[in-house]
Formats: sequence, structure tokens, C-alpha cells
Amino acid sequence: MNGMHQYGMDAEVAAMAVSGLLVSAVVPAAIHATRHRAVWSRLSVPAAAALPGFAALHAVIALAGQRGDSLVTHVLLEMLLLGGAVLFWLPVLGERHRLSDPARSVYLYLAMPLLDLPGVAMVALGHVAGGLAMITAMLPIGLAALRITWRWVTTEERLAQAQLPGE
Repeated sequence: MNGMHQYGMDAEVAAMAVSGLLVSAVVPAAIHATRHRAVWSRLSVPAAAALPGFAALHAVIALAGQRGDSLVTHVLLEMLLLGGAVLFWLPVLGERHRLSDPARSVYLYLAMPLLDLPGVAMVALGHVAGGLAMITAMLPIGLAALRITWRWVTTEERLAQAQLPGE
């Protein structure tokens, strides 16, 4: 048995990793898979509200989860976080209020450090493994930002090449 297990750290690490992956990978995958459904246009929120709102919600829930509340409280907080994650991802993946490729890149690049701050705070408060698990689990946001940026750059390059006089 390792030292982390004897102090109950395995559950914290797993919970932070699962929570981070739900926000950074599962929610965007679900939105992408169902992006043509009418429900997403009704739930849409402008990016100027979605990013700061979700960053604040994520911080409060991540740090509140360290208090050791009941399982029911944790489940309710996780459901609230998932709802916020849906609203966070809609400006990137939705149809209504969808950002342009450059704006989506900036949005996600701004989101990465904001969403990592609660993990940094957890590390500073002594929840090192849980904080690092959450930060690591949020890496798919960076991958999405890179993918969108690459698509934007290649699209711009193709457009520039198409506008050149015949070579």
C-alpha cells in the first residue's frame, strides 16, 4: 500500500481526474456529437458571459469539494459543474453565438490558465495529488485550442494561396 492510499488520497485523485475529464473531454464530445440538435441553440450563452461565469463556477465547486461534504452534495455539485461546462463549450462548438476560429482559439487559450487556478490553489492548500490530477485532466482543452488554431491557420493559408495570381 502506498502512502497516498493510506491517507485516502486515491479517491480524491480519481474524483478530480474524472471531474476534469468530464469538463474537458466528455462534455465537448457530447456537444459535438449532437451539435445539430435544437436544444443547443436554446441553451446558448455569449462567450463574454460563458467564460468568466464558468471559470468562477469551476473554482467554487473545485474548492468546495475539498470540504468533505456528503456524497449527495458532491453529486449535485458535479451536476452543476457539468451544466456549466455545457454553457462554457457552446461558444466553441455550438451554432448560436458560435465564435469565429480566431476568437475560439483565444477563448480556449484564455480558459486554460483560468480553469487551472483551482488546481493550483488545491496544491497550495496541500491537496497536491488532487490538484495535479485536475490540472492534467484539463489538458484536452489545450488540445482543442491547438486543433482550432491549426484549422484557422491552414484555412487562412488556403485562402491566401487562392487569391494569388496564377503561378
